[in-house]
Amino acid sequence: MFIDFFLTLKKHKVPCSLRELLDLIALLKKGVVFADVEAFYNLAKIVMVKDEIHYDKYDNAFAEYFNGIESIDIFDHILPEDWLRKEFEKNLSQEEKDQLKALGGLEALMKTLKERLEEQKKRHAGGNKWVGTGGTSPFGAYGYNPEGIRVGQDKNRNNSAVKVWDKREFKNFDQDRELGTRNIKLALKKLRKFARTGASEKLDINTTIRSTAQNGGLLDVHMEPERHNAVKVLMFFDIGGSMDDYIHTCEELFSAAHSEFKHLRFFYFHNCLYEKVWQDNNRRFDKTIDLEEILRTFSSDYKVIFVGDATMGPYEIIAKGGSVEHWNEKPGIEYMNRLIGHFNKVAWLNPQPEHYWQVHHSISIIQKLVNDKMYPLTVDGIGRAIKDLS
Repeated sequence: MFIDFFLTLKKHKVPCSLRELLDLIALLKKGVVFADVEAFYNLAKIVMVKDEIHYDKYDNAFAEYFNGIESIDIFDHILPEDWLRKEFEKNLSQEEKDQLKALGGLEALMKTLKERLEEQKKRHAGGNKWVGTGGTSPFGAYGYNPEGIRVGQDKNRNNSAVKVWDKREFKNFDQDRELGTRNIKLALKKLRKFARTGASEKLDINTTIRSTAQNGGLLDVHMEPERHNAVKVLMFFDIGGSMDDYIHTCEELFSAAHSEFKHLRFFYFHNCLYEKVWQDNNRRFDKTIDLEEILRTFSSDYKVIFVGDATMGPYEIIAKGGSVEHWNEKPGIEYMNRLIGHFNKVAWLNPQPEHYWQVHHSISIIQKLVNDKMYPLTVDGIGRAIKDLS
């Protein structure tokens, strides 16, 4: 059973190994959960899933594998008989054991349970024979037979366990989804993978006091790394036109990056980079910054991140005067090559779904310009971009 469950998780691309599977089986053998599908759901998620970005895939896999489990209210094909037997015996008082013996013993009860399960083909509620709920049969849940076997009864009758995974509360955590309000935190985790660099700049007060006291009052100064990431980042955001659909996503990304990096500078452009960029959209035509000034101001060790859908007419990249807003003396491709050649590490984040990239010729051109360092604006895409920039 557990091998099939494991293979279903792998089918849904939940990264788990045989080590996790063996750990899960060991916990079940110790009786951590018993005959409770919701408890098993939670336990298996804790053991088998190591990153919240895979929670939704786990829910889908669980729903597929346990499809229909609510309709039979039992783990008849999951839990071995010896597990059932040990659990029942453990929870029976001496008086109940005597009553059970008078009815023919546990052997007779287990035999009858198997026979009922083989006969029963559908859900049963009420009555006094079938395995089900709310009846007087000795088998099932929520029943009234004092010598019964309790099977599959959850703690809250109005909160079905199946609904837990059907809700798919973590669907926005999927690493292949575009950024949203919930998984922006995951993007932050990826951004934090930039290596902390530079000299220690902040006084470590607690360590300094403790060390000074231990040295009999002789001052022993200790420094600690800055809390913020010391890596230096330039971000260029494409705005206007087709990028209007991604304003909210870009705002979230900007906010995440701005709160994380100590050395962050940002600029705006439209469609393709030309001879000028700007930092204030309200004054984009009268307060611009020359590209040459950027190259003089920022050293080559700055990491450069472009954010744009790269969707435009190819002439806007390869033709003189191709800009739709002004007359550019040189083709956009020359300005792009000038900037890319100056900085050591460059990446492009594209909010356009990746399967659309081949539809637009302009995306292919930009992708080649950045040496195929174009990534989708998803949690996974940001992770790959950050890994490359690092």
